[in-house]
Amino acid sequence: MKKLHLNKTSRVNFATYGMVILAFAVLQVMGNAGMLSSTVKGQLVPICAYVAMALSLNLTVGVLGELSLGHGGFMSVGAFAGAVAAAALPIENTSLRLAAAMAIGALFAAVVGVLVGIPVLRLNGDYLAIVTLAFGQIIKSIVENLYIGVDVRGLHASFLNNRITFAEEGRMILNGPMGINGIQKISSFTAGFILVMLILAVIFNLVGSRAGRAIMALRDNRIAAESVGIPVTKYKLMAFVISAAMAGAAGTLFALGQNTIAANKFDFNTSILILVFVVLGGQGKMWGSILAATFLTVLPETPAMRGLADYRMLAYAAVMILVMLATNSPAIQDFFSTHFRKKAKKK
Repeated sequence: MKKLHLNKTSRVNFATYGMVILAFAVLQVMGNAGMLSSTVKGQLVPICAYVAMALSLNLTVGVLGELSLGHGGFMSVGAFAGAVAAAALPIENTSLRLAAAMAIGALFAAVVGVLVGIPVLRLNGDYLAIVTLAFGQIIKSIVENLYIGVDVRGLHASFLNNRITFAEEGRMILNGPMGINGIQKISSFTAGFILVMLILAVIFNLVGSRAGRAIMALRDNRIAAESVGIPVTKYKLMAFVISAAMAGAAGTLFALGQNTIAANKFDFNTSILILVFVVLGGQGKMWGSILAATFLTVLPETPAMRGLADYRMLAYAAVMILVMLATNSPAIQDFFSTHFRKKAKKK
């Protein structure tokens, strides 16, 4: 019988799947045995949402090689679109309603990704980062001035002021700067696990495909990729929209696990936090994003760190500076390359 030989990339991919499955199984067993506190149980859905966000941004930053500072905007679009859909959809089964809401959140975020990506992806580097940052603030301002209600005739919307006239059984869902209150919490840890696995499957299959190789060629050398006929805008937009759709689904998962959401929850700090997950986990390394997002979501909720909540973003900024200095320092890179070369020779 022939032995199945897997290359390094495939081994890393299967190890990442195994890590997620093992973590889910262990936490499920511990939860059923009553070994998890209420605080930890309450963090499971946000952890899954932030892991999904980190993976989606890593597709843009690590695989595509473009710096985006507006990923919180896509999360916001998915969160509010999904929460409104969950409140308005006449589906009694909560699992089906959650799945439909996540699909709607992903769709709306993908549409916004297309609208933003077509003009924005013609830019590169700092210019792209600045424009995506502005996009996140625009989305926040739009949501803060948007009013949506539902009655027997369907959904009604008003912009800038609440001038909605309801028929029978009418009620507000999205109330401008107050956001959405009284959300039915239908998100679950199982749904979060399924979402993370789906996102991993999409990213790994995309990276291993012809389109994925074209996207990475653009990341490595755009001029060389253009010279061999790779359409730059097409593949950059493909990665950007897929990343936005994933962020939208993660936003819906997060929103439907909260009692209340408001636009200021998805501000610039949220985009920076997600970028920290990617930088600390390693650009292009999906397993690293999973570990970094999990660790940095749980850490601030520990009793020892709650008193330092005001300094959290300062610490993240310092860590990002140190990581970027380390990864761009020739001396440090030479040290590690020499160290690992010596180990390989000994083996």
